[in-house]
Amino acid sequence: MTTCYGYTRVSTVKQGEGVSLEAQREEITRYAERHGLTISRWFEEKETAAKSGRPIFNAVVKDLMARKADGLIVHKIDRSARNFRDWAKIGELADQGIAIHFATESLDFQSRGGRLTADIQAVIASDYIRNLREEALKGLRGRLKQGLYPHMAPIGYLDQGGGKPKIQDPATAPLVREMFELYATGEYPIRKLVEEMDKRGLRNRNGKPLAKTGVEKALANPFYCGIIRISTSEQSYRGVHKPLITASLFERVQELKAGKCQKTKRRHLHTYRRLFACGHCGAALIAEKQKGHIYYRCHTRGCVTRSITEPLIDEAVRDCLSAVKMPEERFTSVQQALEAWAQGGCAGQAKPHSLRLQIAKIDTRLDRLTDALVDGVIDKPTYDRRNQAFLSDRQKLEDQVRNLKNGHKKGRQLAKFLELAKSLAWLHEIAKPPEKRVLTELATSNRIVSGKNIAVEPSKWLLTAQNAMDVLCGGALRATDRTGAQMRTRRLEELELAVNELDVDDLLDILMMIFDRYVRPTTDEKHRDE
Repeated sequence: MTTCYGYTRVSTVKQGEGVSLEAQREEITRYAERHGLTISRWFEEKETAAKSGRPIFNAVVKDLMARKADGLIVHKIDRSARNFRDWAKIGELADQGIAIHFATESLDFQSRGGRLTADIQAVIASDYIRNLREEALKGLRGRLKQGLYPHMAPIGYLDQGGGKPKIQDPATAPLVREMFELYATGEYPIRKLVEEMDKRGLRNRNGKPLAKTGVEKALANPFYCGIIRISTSEQSYRGVHKPLITASLFERVQELKAGKCQKTKRRHLHTYRRLFACGHCGAALIAEKQKGHIYYRCHTRGCVTRSITEPLIDEAVRDCLSAVKMPEERFTSVQQALEAWAQGGCAGQAKPHSLRLQIAKIDTRLDRLTDALVDGVIDKPTYDRRNQAFLSDRQKLEDQVRNLKNGHKKGRQLAKFLELAKSLAWLHEIAKPPEKRVLTELATSNRIVSGKNIAVEPSKWLLTAQNAMDVLCGGALRATDRTGAQMRTRRLEELELAVNELDVDDLLDILMMIFDRYVRPTTDEKHRDE
């Protein structure tokens, strides 16, 4: 009695490809009955034959080499192997006297002619897989050149089907943006960031908190700033999806991850740590927690400044921020003045036309870079490095164009800045400790503690904002504005310069974050109650 193994396979790349497992089994059974063969054992595999290393196929070969059966029956040649390495193993079995049968192929594998025919069909099957792979890669490259990401959307985005860009997930996109912003502050190491995002409710597709590797992978993915990067080929493409963060914020995060920016590692992240100095010796006050209270102490031996509690510092900072005054009824005139000034144009503001010219120039450089690669002028690593840099610069320019299109012109930006600046004391009071620390660091200066006395002065930009508001609003008791246009323009230019030095985008981000978290929900609830 001749015993044989029966082997059936379908590809996991495309389930149900060709003939199903059940149909293969029926064909093999009929073939065995017609030729008087007995199937001693069945082997079933769901694995592509394009690559070698299939575990069940290797087990079949191992058992046949050990003479545990006399032969092998396969449905057809491409069910056994579609790569030369595995096909060589089939040939070795035949050379060792193991009978190889193909249920639907009318050839004698033991004869020279039948073996040659089988080899030719195996080559054709291997070529089919190779061509299929090339066509699939060609399709993927075509999608990438269109700016479409052909793989599963990263966390924070949702898939919309083939040929459509990813869209932001309303549930997770704001949390992913907060994750980048928190890490960019330099106050959140990866492990602490993982804990913080868990508290804020960021979950993966399985509903579980993001692990450390998941957070690191997300922070390193330029997809969130509008650039698609394929890790296997190290190639980058400009995406058509809506960016979740700016290119500048992404670069800041990468610098922190690479250690190019100084990160402060502290065991306790107290609100005003090292922000206040001793008025006698100049040393920074160190924060300590004793019996549930936070104290800031000078550790210089013999210094008369001992300690001061955090609530007293809170009060001093709020008093300083409260110095910015703007009557609500006069703010309309401020907005009108800023809009009129913005329409007249101001130095240093890039116009949409200028930005588009810069984008077009980068596109030309990208085309030249591709030609240089094709002509062999530069190598592939140099191309990838320069391509990534050009795409990053282009994304920054697109961020500026997008800001202009969304109404973030200088006049409106300064108006929003002043509107939030007049509420600094209130926002400081309702902010969380990390946000409160940023506000204090940006909005105050010369923070000195002498004994039990606390001295805090407004920052230069805050004083400039106060002067601008005084000029734009006019006197409190004055019926008409007697301030000349030249004076208003000069004050606005001074405010613009101060704001640019401050990097107002960062301050607006933190102020709007506080506003959205605390103020807007309360307003919405009030409207619902009404």
